[in-house]
Amino acid sequence: MRFSFKPSGVCCREMVFELDENNKIIDVDFIGGCPGNLIGIKQLVMGGDANDVAKRLENIPCGGKTTSCPDQLSKALREAIK
Repeated sequence: MRFSFKPSGVCCREMVFELDENNKIIDVDFIGGCPGNLIGIKQLVMGGDANDVAKRLENIPCGGKTTSCPDQLSKALREAIK
């Protein structure tokens, strides 16, 4: 299934990702944000289990913020697998 998530508190404006029937991450795209970092995150999480990835990425801050693009992706994945 394909999902869209509007993150808050980060530079990225939208996260679009796809999970298979076993909650494996098939694809993820970020609109806005820091291209190099987000391409790196994409390469690291693709093929991973959504629950495991969400657990590893939660609560990562960015600069002085209490959230980050990885943290927001964690929230998006958790919302999708409910």
